[in-house]
Amino acid sequence: MVRLLGLNLPDDKRVEYALTFFYGIGWKTAEKILDETKIDKSKQIKQLTEDEIKKIIAVIEKNYQVEGELREELAMNTKRLRETGSYRGTRQAHGLPVRGQRTRSNARTKRGKRKTVGALKKEVWAKLDQSRPETDRGSSTTAGQK
Repeated sequence: MVRLLGLNLPDDKRVEYALTFFYGIGWKTAEKILDETKIDKSKQIKQLTEDEIKKIIAVIEKNYQVEGELREELAMNTKRLRETGSYRGTRQAHGLPVRGQRTRSNARTKRGKRKTVGALKKEVWAKLDQSRPETDRGSSTTAGQK
């Protein structure tokens, strides 16, 4: 395994694909990096020389924010939005879509699994009320009056 910028890259993967393991580097960015360093995209990680590895590291450090740096900047951006009280910040704080998507019927990835909420019939309420112990039921005395 080759270690680049604190990340272990598997030896049997192609260089173009292995660079996408970095947070912040996708296919297009990996392609640009390899074009800039003039490294063959079809090479595997284990076939890279020390010089080629140093070239890749130099280009990434010089031109791109990856891993911790990028995550930290994104976290700071969302924190700033929340602190200023902007609409986007409040939506992020509540875990809702930020960019104007509808939430009545969609947004399942943000809102989570569906939970059915509705009215219960009198019989169902009576069963629920009977199954609870006496201390849980709302009695005529309140906590302050005993």
